Amino acid sequence: MFDTGPMSAAPAPYLSRDDLAGRLPAGSWQRVVYDEFAATISSPVRPFPCVFGVKGFETDQLRYLFIDDEAADPDGPAADRLAAALGRFVAEARSFGPHASLVAFFRPGRVAGIEEYRARMWGLLAALARRDAAPWPAEIPAGTDEPLWEFCFAGEPVFVVCNTPAHIARQSRRSSTFMLTFQPRWVFDKILGTEQAAAMSFAKVRRRLVAFDMLPASPDLGRYGAPETREHRQYFLDDANRPAPACPFARLRDADAEVV
Repeated sequence: MFDTGPMSAAPAPYLSRDDLAGRLPAGSWQRVVYDEFAATISSPVRPFPCVFGVKGFETDQLRYLFIDDEAADPDGPAADRLAAALGRFVAEARSFGPHASLVAFFRPGRVAGIEEYRARMWGLLAALARRDAAPWPAEIPAGTDEPLWEFCFAGEPVFVVCNTPAHIARQSRRSSTFMLTFQPRWVFDKILGTEQAAAMSFAKVRRRLVAFDMLPASPDLGRYGAPETREHRQYFLDDANRPAPACPFARLRDADAEVV
């Protein structure tokens, strides 16, 4: 278990956009994947659909983690590094601003199929849950098949987005390497705090998705808490609009005992 209490004065394991300029050598895998990400999310010609992420990038509220392991072993060193960084991020995120997110890039490796990446993501989330010493938040259901379930770490509900090299048609979920983004649930509170604000935000995202992706918006996209919505389906969207498979875990925190 990782102690996710008050952080020490040790250097943060992640970098801000401004920090990156002098830290990533040209031609390194870290520089290549970051530059691709930056070009995609900041393009004025082809606006990226996630308006929340775009705002976070523009205002330097995102933080970037580079893991020198392709995460093929979801319970290995990659999970250790990610758990330590995510705990630190959750503790500090509010100081970065209202659009903070942690973007974790993994070293590029063999390009796998969609389902292998889906399994890799869930393996890592389960590994993070096993490393989390904080109690599960009382207001969040433990069962994944609940409208109000959300992944939690260090006591904080966190929305997860997975991007992979296997995504072709769904360009909004494409990256040149396996990539996970962690957005604290409180990021959405102001943006989606009223029915009017939520309707406007979702409409804008969906308009951008139409122009950005090569297929219609996923039927698994929905508003948190709606009876028909399951958050876990939105973490990993298929590269087609096939129905999402059931979450492999009935209760992620008790992952070893609650595999579906």
